[in-house]
Amino acid sequence: MPLETIAIIACAYFVAAFVKGATGLGFSTSALPILALGLGLKAGMPLVIIPSLVSNSIIMAQAGHFRETVSRFWPMFLATIPGILIGLAVLELVDSILAGAALGLVLMNYGAITLFRHGKPMSDRLAKVLAPVSGFATGLINGITGSQVMPVLPFLLSLRLDPKRFLTAINISFSLSSIVMALGLARLGMFTLDTLWISLAGLVPVYLGTKLGTQVRDRMDAETFRKVVLIMLIIFGVILVGKLFTAG
Repeated sequence: MPLETIAIIACAYFVAAFVKGATGLGFSTSALPILALGLGLKAGMPLVIIPSLVSNSIIMAQAGHFRETVSRFWPMFLATIPGILIGLAVLELVDSILAGAALGLVLMNYGAITLFRHGKPMSDRLAKVLAPVSGFATGLINGITGSQVMPVLPFLLSLRLDPKRFLTAINISFSLSSIVMALGLARLGMFTLDTLWISLAGLVPVYLGTKLGTQVRDRMDAETFRKVVLIMLIIFGVILVGKLFTAG
C-alpha cells in the first residue's frame, strides 16, 4: 500500500477518533469525508466499520450503565434493525447523496434551533411511545444515507440524560447500526479480508485519538457537553450537504 494511502487512512482514523472521544459520536461522519477525498467513498465506507465499533466500545466502557440502558431503551434498539434493512432496500431506488443532503439540512436546522432555544425535557410516557418510532426511523435513514444520528440523537437529547447515560445509549444504537451495515456491505462484496486487516492496523490511531478526545470531554460540564454535541450535529449537516457538491 502506498505511503500516501496509509497516511490518509491514519489521519482519518485519528481525527474521527478524537471527535468521537470528545463528543461521544461522529466517527463515521468525521472519517468518511477524509477517506472519500483520498480513496473514494465506496472504498472508504467499509474501512469505518470496525474502527467505529471499537471506538463505540471504548466510549461505552468508560460511560457505564450498559444494562440499565439496554433495559430502558431495548424497544428503540430492536426497532433499528428492520429500519436499516428496509433502508438498504430503498437505497437502490433513490440517490443516496441527494437523500444525505436533505438529511444534512434537517441536522443543521435542528442543531441551530435547539442550540439557542431550550425546550422542556420529554415526559417518560411520551418517550416510551416514541422510542421504537425513533429507532425504526434512525435505521431507515441510516440504510438510505449512511448517517446514524437522526432522529435518535435529538430524541435522546430531549430526555436530558446525564452525559454518561446519553453516551451509552447512543453508542449502543451506533454499534447495532454498524453491525447490520457490515453484513450488508459484506453481502455486496465491499467488506473484504483486506478491509479487515487495514481496519485492525488502524486501531492504534483510533485508540490514541479516542483517549485524547475523552480527556477533553472529561473537563466539560453537562451543559457545555450538550452544546458541543449540537455544534457537531450542525457540522455533520454541513458535511452531508457538501457531499452533494463534491460528488463525482
